[in-house]
Amino acid sequence: MSTSYRVCFVCTGNICRSPMAESVFRARITENGLDALVEVDSAGTGGWHEGDGADPRTLAVLRSGGYPSAHTARQFRASWFARRDLVIALDAGHLRELRRLAPTAKDAAKVRLLRSYSCGTGPATDLDVPDPYYGGSAGFEECLEMIETACDGLLEAVRAEVTSGTPGPAEPRPGPHHPHHEESA
Repeated sequence: MSTSYRVCFVCTGNICRSPMAESVFRARITENGLDALVEVDSAGTGGWHEGDGADPRTLAVLRSGGYPSAHTARQFRASWFARRDLVIALDAGHLRELRRLAPTAKDAAKVRLLRSYSCGTGPATDLDVPDPYYGGSAGFEECLEMIETACDGLLEAVRAEVTSGTPGPAEPRPGPHHPHHEESA
């Protein structure tokens, strides 16, 4: 069994938001010297794009942001929960679907919304990273900005878990600038 802390980002088809989040978070992990302790991957709730690369607009915003991306889309499977410490949903629909798919309550507790790790989000704030697929490049740029901000908070939470000696699902830090807000299953 691996001693790594494993994080999987999940969106709908695994060609836009989740590969973007995977690339950004992998860069944050590497920049902070945690790449030997944390593994990062991504998947989709659906299998429509399995085997495809990331959307060209995703690749373009990642390149412009300085993030490398070699990606092949795949569908998240219930059996993967056993090998993941944290499953990050990109919107509330993914959160609900993943929690329904979870074989146990412990597995369902591993699912978190990415933007719940963003500093400055309030309880009334929409925590979804919107799907940019049907829009233009500006939507992809907006998604990248949201993902970058949330990945900074996620990095803090994951770092705390991997250095604590008793890893579990990395919790967003509650507080006035970082409230714990998630849609209940």
